[in-house]
Amino acid sequence: MSAFTIAAPHEMEKAGNWMLARRALDLKAFGLNLVDIPPGERIPEHDETGRDQEEVFLALKGDATIVIDGEEHHLPEGSFARLDTHLKRTVTNDGEETIRVLICSAPTTSGYAPMGWA
Repeated sequence: MSAFTIAAPHEMEKAGNWMLARRALDLKAFGLNLVDIPPGERIPEHDETGRDQEEVFLALKGDATIVIDGEEHHLPEGSFARLDTHLKRTVTNDGEETIRVLICSAPTTSGYAPMGWA
């Protein structure tokens, strides 16, 4: 096994509109996936209580709408949203072009220790 991995989205295993970055990079400490959301569509609504996953969403391409506990929030291209485990969430595309969102997750009990300067 290599000590590093490089993978482009077009090289990743796909599941529908999802690009499985975690699998492509063989990540073990956190989840990481890309999803392309066509106009008028959304990802499945969910929470992460059962898995104790804190999630971060990054609008990579296009403006998204993130719905948190039923309330819509604008997520402009280049913006991040972080959600606690218990919140119901989905990401929708209310625009006219397909958007791309990066989703990162890790257990809140992962033991992450930030560097002093970060």
